[in-house]
Amino acid sequence: MRVQVNGVERETAAATVGDLLREMGIDSAKRGSAVAINDSVAPRAAWDETALHEDDRVEVIRPVQGG
Repeated sequence: MRVQVNGVERETAAATVGDLLREMGIDSAKRGSAVAINDSVAPRAAWDETALHEDDRVEVIRPVQGG
């Protein structure tokens, strides 16, 4: 299926938000990340149950260190 992740189209076999994060190499068990699908925040506790659909817009927000 095709989804847009952080503004970039991506082909994925992921069925859920949790699957997509694992496919992207993101450890969803670590705190600090947030996900929105089609402008709605997806609660962390529901990532493994939140289904993805063709043409969904997914924003993955992760903390960045800097100074």
